[in-house]
Amino acid sequence: MRTRTFLFSLVVHALLVGGFMVTRIMAATELPDSPRAITFMIVRPELPTVPAPRARAEPSPATAINRDAAPVEEPEFLRPELLDRTDDTPPGAEIVLGVGADDIGAIPLPPPPPPARRVEPPAPVRVGGIIRQPQKTHHVAPLYPEIARSARVSGVVILEALLAEDGAVRDVRVLRSVPLLDAAAVAAVREWRFTPTLLNGTPVPVVMTVTVAFNLN
Repeated sequence: MRTRTFLFSLVVHALLVGGFMVTRIMAATELPDSPRAITFMIVRPELPTVPAPRARAEPSPATAINRDAAPVEEPEFLRPELLDRTDDTPPGAEIVLGVGADDIGAIPLPPPPPPARRVEPPAPVRVGGIIRQPQKTHHVAPLYPEIARSARVSGVVILEALLAEDGAVRDVRVLRSVPLLDAAAVAAVREWRFTPTLLNGTPVPVVMTVTVAFNLN
């Protein structure tokens, strides 16, 4: 009995579920649209309405004129004035316009200053007469060259020395030469120092003769 009841109930439920599903399928005419992730929209811009510019009002001919206002345009009766060059202006002078109360004058520029004169150094004087021989304040002995010592060369070298205003030796020239001894004599005399030589109380350069003797003994 129970088996028949169970089978009958199962068949009834199956028929009910199947009929419900068939009814739903036959009742739907259109399927719903699937959702879209992107939606396209067309927006039309609206331009603002610009009002037309107002017409400029023409000035009335009856408007009063302000005579104290500055002129905007150049009057026709004004012309540029030309400067008259008179015969009093020296040739080559530059003209400077000076604006005064009533007139315009031509003022010549002053001439440029003369170039500065170059001061020439005093000419050297030679020892003798009123020019006393300066005194030596610093002495350096000449070095005897080894080649001259080996060759047993001796002698006297005569030099002409030019002393500056402060007593320093400025230049040396050989008057009497000993070939192996000249260089040593000149090198020693260049290191000598003398007292300044005065002429009328003013230091002057002086030329003097110097003798350097080389003796093997």
